[in-house]
Amino acid sequence: MIGVLALQGNFTKHIELLKRLGIFSTEVRYPDQFNDIDGLVMPGGESSVISDLIVRNDLLEPIVEFSRVKPILATCAGIILMSKKTNDSRVIPLNIFDIEINRNAYGRQIHSFVDTIQVDLNGTTSNVVASFIRAPKIAKLGNDIEVLATHNGIPVAIRNDRHIGLTFHPELNNETIFHSFLFQMKKKVDTLSAN
Repeated sequence: MIGVLALQGNFTKHIELLKRLGIFSTEVRYPDQFNDIDGLVMPGGESSVISDLIVRNDLLEPIVEFSRVKPILATCAGIILMSKKTNDSRVIPLNIFDIEINRNAYGRQIHSFVDTIQVDLNGTTSNVVASFIRAPKIAKLGNDIEVLATHNGIPVAIRNDRHIGLTFHPELNNETIFHSFLFQMKKKVDTLSAN
């Protein structure tokens, strides 16, 4: 079962995408739900609002603890929250990705755009349609960060061990490559462990 953080933002699109892949999911809003899930999606939205709701719902420590053993896919606001440092003092970083990131770095809503990027994931190169909506930019990469894709020389998709972070929205273009890789891989590991 994959949890989708459902505090704010377009979390329903991630649930629909997981359903298409045949992966069961549930909306996550409370700390005790982390005991029942095997992976987490941290969706886009307003990073400052989501950060505030994480604190109010006592989810900060449960998310960090969860990240130590289970995979997380973070998109747009999600990757801002998972960073080590951001340019918005209203966001409390979870320090899961060793990166520095700037929110709304491309400008206002009218500067949002869609482009095709090349993604190198698990030895395979794929073209992926990416929607950058008031998107953040990764300003600095730290330790153990693998770059999966760039746009105009700037990293837009990264991986750190079991986690994937994206500065764009794959769910808006029905791009399943990241959800499929991260959570199908988790399913395979669980299957091997059970045998």
